[in-house]
Amino acid sequence: MAEAVTLQAVFLDLDGTLVDTEGFWWEAEAEVFARLGHVLDDGHREVVVGGPMSRSAGYLLRETGADIGLTELSTLLNEAFVARIGRGVPLMPGARRLLCELAAHRVPAALVSASHRTIIDRMLDSLGPENFVLTVAGDDLMRTKPHPDPYLTAAARLGVDPTRCAVVEDTLTGVRAGEAAGCRVVAVPSVTPIPPAPGRTVVRSLEEVDLPFLQALITESQGSVH
Repeated sequence: MAEAVTLQAVFLDLDGTLVDTEGFWWEAEAEVFARLGHVLDDGHREVVVGGPMSRSAGYLLRETGADIGLTELSTLLNEAFVARIGRGVPLMPGARRLLCELAAHRVPAALVSASHRTIIDRMLDSLGPENFVLTVAGDDLMRTKPHPDPYLTAAARLGVDPTRCAVVEDTLTGVRAGEAAGCRVVAVPSVTPIPPAPGRTVVRSLEEVDLPFLQALITESQGSVH
């Protein structure tokens, strides 16, 4: 009898996936640009959601023509965001339960985010650092999402096969990063819709995601390979 294919690790995004902070980022961006004399149109929100700081800040600079450098702008955005999360970070429905379930069954969980290291470390206070065996931040690597590097790095550091790992993401940017790394991706859309695609599972909430659900996805995907 063939040995069952097991789930080796779960890689989880942060903003909009585990914590309800995507709105915080937009508020921070709107506040900073207002101070610079520019009103951000809501149409920009879908473009910047889920992206790394450098891409989002660069895009908003080009669109507004604000008179500020990218590095200085990134610093101001981070400061405005940190001020908001300092008042508390709400967890997404089902996040606490999923993290506790993975920990109870000793399934390694890694936090893989495009956010900067200082922000990840601050938010770990709300999530519980003991729930993660590894964290990968956007400024830890030369290339972040939508490149596969963050997820490939997490897999390499844990010594696991990416094709036997599940990724949980809320944006298309993150979903594409997980898929490019060869992981099985679960999309939990937050701000913008994510279309279904082969090898991609779209759910409405983390409350639909548990360990048997993730294990079944890996078993199914591995079975389709052979």
